[in-house]
Amino acid sequence: MTALFPLLPRALFALAATAILPTPHLLAQQAPTEPAKPSAEPNAPPPAAAKAEKAAEAKPWRLKDQLTWVKLNIEQRSRYESLHNQFRYQRQGGQNVHLADNDEDVLALRTSLLLETGNQWLSGTLEVLDARQYGASPESNLDTTMVNSADVLQAYVDLQLGELGTGTHRLRAGREAVDLGNRRLMARNAFRNTINSFLAVDWQWTTKDHTLRAFWSMPTERRPEDFTSLRDNDQEWDRQSLDLQFWGVYEDWRVTDRTNLELYLFGLDERGLDTRRRNLFTPGVRINRTRKAGSFHYEAEGTVQFGESKASATSTTAADTVLRDHLAGFAMAALGYTFDVAWTPSVTVSYTYASGDQDPNDNTNNRYDTLFGARRWEYGPTGIWGAIGRANLQSPELRLEARPVKNVELMAAYRGVFLASERDSWTAGNLRDRTGTSGHHVGDQLEGRIRWDVLPRNLRLEVGGAVLFAGSFQEEASNGRGRDATYGYVEMTWWF
Repeated sequence: MTALFPLLPRALFALAATAILPTPHLLAQQAPTEPAKPSAEPNAPPPAAAKAEKAAEAKPWRLKDQLTWVKLNIEQRSRYESLHNQFRYQRQGGQNVHLADNDEDVLALRTSLLLETGNQWLSGTLEVLDARQYGASPESNLDTTMVNSADVLQAYVDLQLGELGTGTHRLRAGREAVDLGNRRLMARNAFRNTINSFLAVDWQWTTKDHTLRAFWSMPTERRPEDFTSLRDNDQEWDRQSLDLQFWGVYEDWRVTDRTNLELYLFGLDERGLDTRRRNLFTPGVRINRTRKAGSFHYEAEGTVQFGESKASATSTTAADTVLRDHLAGFAMAALGYTFDVAWTPSVTVSYTYASGDQDPNDNTNNRYDTLFGARRWEYGPTGIWGAIGRANLQSPELRLEARPVKNVELMAAYRGVFLASERDSWTAGNLRDRTGTSGHHVGDQLEGRIRWDVLPRNLRLEVGGAVLFAGSFQEEASNGRGRDATYGYVEMTWWF
């Protein structure tokens, strides 16, 4: 059995090796998005002095600055992950069997290459991605969220259509990766080793304070899917199908300098025998006030979800294979304050509700579906962790963040994990008590993270981890097999 902390020197060595040695696998997850710029310090110099200081800073080296007719960006990320006391369960012989002995240690590599060219009217983008893993055991929970070897993530053209009313509009066609709103329903995955993409027709109209976007797409189905091919990092071209269609309309208004209001409607049409056959409509609203030293920040979002779906694509239980009415919902609220003192500490409290199925034997499925959203930034690390999902969930959180120096960020969070419906699954752990007699307290998660921009916007190091303390639901639903699970990672990212 492997402990986490003795592995730290080995993890650092593995990351250093991936940076020093030429990797034979070019290409990986998230687009070469640069790390976020540090927020303003509370005792920042006057604007003129700040501009002079900024001009004196060393500009990060970029390949695109060396070229004239094309922009080129490369990102390489190496992450060593270790999971002790697997929290997931399997259904064996009519019982929930805990996979606690299946510890995991994985090296996840991703590299991406982004090319952009064009003029003010017509431009094109090509992004190639390679996401691989090394070290997955035969009992690993490995799937296409970890591996997608050498494939095209984005390939689209943008046509600028000029003025329309008080704004301008553009039309995009091709394969794209998209962030919308706070990324809960449509996201370009950041921490996860692979990224959602869509073959889409995408129109956007923009004014000074308003954005309107409408799209129709076929989500990309990552290939291969079988365990052996994924473990061997085999290459197979991704594909799209008319059996899976996704569309949406999204509006964003800037109400004040720090406050935005968003309205949206998403539709999903999924067909085929070996799927959940989802036909879902998801309207929602979100309001958000960004952070500022010496001020409160807040966020609230709510959606309803209706249509038809199956409870599961793989279960053979009769109730799970029947196409049922779908009626679900999601709501969250957060309130925080950023102190105008040294380190600029920030504290945020939040509460999340995502509905679960109330009765596994009726004709309605109440489990919320997060569609193509991301969850790491809200619920903790994903990768081989991902202990919390946006389904059948009630969850309060207390989060503390600080910046002791300009290029270092600290974060610590506590989150309680409870089932919204005691008769539905803890989806991340694959554990369910259909009788509802095991209670609803899944556990408590503690999370911590340190980010250090060693060479700002060129090299970042990140170390983090999480512990899930098993709650009464795990103990009761698994007949006393619940165990505390521990996860840690070390990550290094280069931008060129």
